Amino acid sequence: MYNNNNNVINVAPKLIKAAIWGFAGIVLLIVALAFIRPWYNVWSQEMEGKAEFAKAEQNRKIKIEEAKANLEAEKLNAQAEIERAKGAAEAIRIENGSITPTYIQYLWVRQQSDLSNKTVIYVPTETNLPILESSRASTLPRE
Repeated sequence: MYNNNNNVINVAPKLIKAAIWGFAGIVLLIVALAFIRPWYNVWSQEMEGKAEFAKAEQNRKIKIEEAKANLEAEKLNAQAEIERAKGAAEAIRIENGSITPTYIQYLWVRQQSDLSNKTVIYVPTETNLPILESSRASTLPRE
């Protein structure tokens, strides 16, 4: 309000008190934040550290479980190999303990069926042996 006599602004004392308290509150808030922020940063870094630790622990557990699964798979593969060897030993026993060239040819042909996505060309020779066996014939003494 204007005073017509002195051209001085007449401001209510309540408004002045409210402005002072508001300014003091803002200053107090800034000072409080200046003290609280470092504590918050420490707490935040501690939480990040705990999160990283938990993630590392989980990754370690995953690796352990994968290793256990690999170990079990290797044990099962070893058991399968033992059973295969027992079967081969039994087959040899049935054949009176001798491996004949015919049996070797049979095993070679059977092995060829296990190859997947490979092209094998069988070239018959005069002795009906696979090419891989022909190198043995060259090392035999000639008569």
